[in-house]
Amino acid sequence: MGRRMILPYERDPRLTTVRRGGTLSDEHHRLLALWAAECTEHVLPLFEQARPDDPRPRRAIALARAWTRGEVKMTQAREAAGEANDAARELSGAPRHAAHSAGQAAAVPHVAAHYLGAAAYAIKAVRAAAPDREADEAGWQECRWQRARLPPEIRALVLDDQRVRNELCWSVFDF
Repeated sequence: MGRRMILPYERDPRLTTVRRGGTLSDEHHRLLALWAAECTEHVLPLFEQARPDDPRPRRAIALARAWTRGEVKMTQAREAAGEANDAARELSGAPRHAAHSAGQAAAVPHVAAHYLGAAAYAIKAVRAAAPDREADEAGWQECRWQRARLPPEIRALVLDDQRVRNELCWSVFDF
């Protein structure tokens, strides 16, 4: 099976910044990036247990957070996203999904819609780490944990986007 794309073919103007013709404010863009980083940090130990000496996913999250504070350029975070995805390359299961979550989180400064990929990969990581019979419940618990941490300013946007892109994101937001 080929690689599935978690971004829609048509850009959602709600996830495109105002300066690029959309309706997303810079403040909400930063909130999406911070939430994506938090979702990833929650599952990052699943990667670090497998690769304790590989700093790339943690560095990617740090650069995404630094971008929200105006400390680094978007291009630095985007480059770190690629490095986090490279860290996933030789892995499988939970560690791979956790590294991809970091890659998605670090890509949010470049394309805001990647925030949902960070959350979806985090849920996939938790599901993959759980025993088979507990995978669905673990995924649902992770999804609820993520939703509980949504800033009120972006909550409606994220919940609607989860509904719209759920199928593209392996249906991890269904429960």
